[in-house]
Amino acid sequence: MSQAPQLGREGPVATSNDVEKGAKYTQGAEDIEAAESQDSKLATPFQRRLAALLSAGQVEEGGVLPIPLEDRTATNYSTYFSIWACMNINLLAITFGMLGPSYGLGLRDCALVILFFCLLTAAVPAYLGTLGSKTGLRQMIQARFSFGRYLVSVPVILNLATFTGFCVISCVIGGQCLSAVAGGSLTPAVGIVIMSVLSLLISFCGYTVLHHYERWAWIPALIAIIIAAGCGGSGLSQQAPTEPATPGGILSFGMIIASYMMPFACLASDFTTYLNPKFSTVRLFFYGYAGLVIPNVLLMVLGAAIAGAINSIPEWEEGYEATQVGGVLAAMLSRAGGFGKFVVVVLSLSLLGNNAATMYSITLNFQILIPQLVVVPRYVFAVVITAILIPVSIKAAAEFFANLSNFLAVIGYWCAAFVAVLMVEHIVFRKGQYHTYEHDNWNVASRLPLGVAALTASALSFAVAIPSMSQVWFEGPIAQRSGDIGFEVAFAITAALYVPFRYLEKRFSGR
Repeated sequence: MSQAPQLGREGPVATSNDVEKGAKYTQGAEDIEAAESQDSKLATPFQRRLAALLSAGQVEEGGVLPIPLEDRTATNYSTYFSIWACMNINLLAITFGMLGPSYGLGLRDCALVILFFCLLTAAVPAYLGTLGSKTGLRQMIQARFSFGRYLVSVPVILNLATFTGFCVISCVIGGQCLSAVAGGSLTPAVGIVIMSVLSLLISFCGYTVLHHYERWAWIPALIAIIIAAGCGGSGLSQQAPTEPATPGGILSFGMIIASYMMPFACLASDFTTYLNPKFSTVRLFFYGYAGLVIPNVLLMVLGAAIAGAINSIPEWEEGYEATQVGGVLAAMLSRAGGFGKFVVVVLSLSLLGNNAATMYSITLNFQILIPQLVVVPRYVFAVVITAILIPVSIKAAAEFFANLSNFLAVIGYWCAAFVAVLMVEHIVFRKGQYHTYEHDNWNVASRLPLGVAALTASALSFAVAIPSMSQVWFEGPIAQRSGDIGFEVAFAITAALYVPFRYLEKRFSGR
C-alpha cells in the first residue's frame, strides 16, 4: 500500500493507512488501491524489496490525493515563510534583476520597479497558499473546481511548461557557476547534470525531506550572497550612465518581475496542505508574503546593480562573456582566492531550494494532467522530469539570456488569467467558504464545473492582452503607446468575463 505523509509538529511522518483514508473521499484513491492490490500479486522479489525500502524512509507516494482534516496536523507554520525564502534566496532572483538595465533603466528606476511589482504580485501566491491548509487540496486540484476535471489539463500543460522552464533556468545558472569555478575544466553541461541530479534527490523524496531542506538551506545561501556583495561592493557603484526611464521600459521590466512572481501562485497550496487549518489565515498570509517580498526585492536590486556595472569593470565583463552569471560572480569573488571559489559553489547550490520545490510541484502536475496517471507513484515523475530537464537545459545554455527573455515573454500572461479565475471563483461564487471544495468531488467530473466558463474567459482575454504586449518579437498597437500592460489586461479582462460566464454555466449545467 502506498504512503502519504502525515505531519506532526516538526513535519510529516510516514503513515500506513493514508490511502485507505483517501479512498473514502475519492474515486482516484479507489483506483490506486485497486492497482496496488494487483501489483502486490505480481511483484517480483526485487520490487517487494524496493517497496520495503520506500516504506521505511520518508518518500512521499500519495501525491495529489486530498488530505483529510484529521491528517492536517502540522503546527510549524513558519515553514510557509522558510520555503518561500529558500526558493528565492538564490541566484535566480539576481538573474531576473540583471534584466532591468536591458530596458534602459538605471539602478534607481530598477529598484523602484522591483519594489512596486514585487509588493503587488506577491500578494496573489501568498493568498492562494492559505487555501491549502483550509481545503487540504493541492493548487491544481483546487483549479478543478473552476476549470473542471478535464479542461483543467489546459492550464496544467501551461503550468508544466512554465515550471520546467524555471528548472531549466536554475540548472543553467548553477551549471555556469560550477563551470566558472573550475576554470573551464568542467563544462556547463556537466554542471547542469550535477544540478539536475541533486534536485532529483530532494524532489524524489517529497514533502517531508523538501520541508526539512528548505527550512535551513536558505541560511548558507544568504551568507554566500552577502559575501559576494561585500567582495564586489566597490564595483557596484560604477554604474553605466543611462537615458531617462521611459514608460515602456518601466512596464516591460515590470512584466518581467510579474512573470517571476505570478507562477508561484500555481504551486502555493502544494506546500501548505498538511498545516493545521485552525491557524490564522492573516498570519499565514503574511508569513508567505514576507518570504516572497523580502528576498526578491533585495536580490533583484542587487542583480540590477551588478548588470549596470558589468560594462564598467573589465574583469566582470570578461567573466560575463565566458560563463555569464556564474562568470560575473566568480570575478566578483576572485579577490577572495580559494575561499571565493568555495562561495561560488555554495551560490550555485543555493538554486537547489528553488529547483527541488519546483520539481516537486511538477510531479504533482503530471498526476493531474491525465486523471488515470494518479495511480502512478509521484516519485516516478521526479525521474521523468529530470530526464527531460538535462538535455533541454544543455541546449538552452547556448543562448541563455535570449532564451530567458523569450520564455518570460509568455508565462506572465497566462498566469494572470489563470489566477484571476481561481480568485473570482473562490471569492465571488464560493463566498470564501472552504467547505465547498468537497473531497468527494475532486475526481468526479459530474460533480465539478464544466470548465467552459473558465477556459473561455481566459482565452477571450487575450483578444485585448495580445495588442497590449510589448516584446522583441511583437509589439501590439496598445503597447506602442502605453508599454507592456498585457499582464494587467489579462487579469482584469478574465476576471470581468468569468463572472457572467460562470453564472451562465451554473444556470445551464447546475454545477
